[in-house]
Amino acid sequence: MEKQLINKEHWPVEELFDSLADIVFFVKDTSGRYAVVNNTLAARCNLRDKKALIGKTPSQVLGASLGASYEKQDRAVLVTGEPILNQLELHMYPNHSIGWCLTNKRAVRGARGAVTGVAGVSQDLRAPDISHDDYEQLKSVTDHINRHLGDAPEIKTLSAIAGLSPFQLDRRFRRVFGLSTGQWVLKQRLDLARRQLIQSRAPIAEIALNAGYRDQSAFSRQFLRATGLTPSAFRQAPRP
Repeated sequence: MEKQLINKEHWPVEELFDSLADIVFFVKDTSGRYAVVNNTLAARCNLRDKKALIGKTPSQVLGASLGASYEKQDRAVLVTGEPILNQLELHMYPNHSIGWCLTNKRAVRGARGAVTGVAGVSQDLRAPDISHDDYEQLKSVTDHINRHLGDAPEIKTLSAIAGLSPFQLDRRFRRVFGLSTGQWVLKQRLDLARRQLIQSRAPIAEIALNAGYRDQSAFSRQFLRATGLTPSAFRQAPRP
């Protein structure tokens, strides 16, 4: 029997992503405008029909301050062709949903290899697998991290506490939390900073120190990279 080749134009990719409630999916053109999106992205943008996103940029949908960060990411992929892989980010949407996710973006290329757009997925961070055997073994490590966030816990110290090599510790963190050890530490530090920005009027320099940053500018850069907003803009952002 003669094999039938699959016509890529008829792959049901968009429909498959429409069925995934914990994944945002999109394709953008070379101008950074949405060309394909899934239902999850539309819902988080408070839109009933995903067609309302087509042809718009993130700034037009999410606002200039938040959209600019995503557009900067897109431009980097479009210009260099280099992917963004498993970047830990805190996403905020017009429907007031907020949560951590892992973002991946790759260049879309035409038949001759030229970059014709950017495609991306952002998957919500799953809940820790507390039923996993490694969960209890990691408890002494996670307790130490949370007690010493202001000291910016080092991986070698955490490995010693667990009695594991850095590689073994990292593998266990990925099994239980879906993150590398370093990503989990970063998430805890930025979560602490996020809470203090919302719940207190403490100076940003003080909050940076509490989260383990000796340099306020380094803290601001890391916070911007993870959330799309500077600490000051995040503090001033509307709350649900």
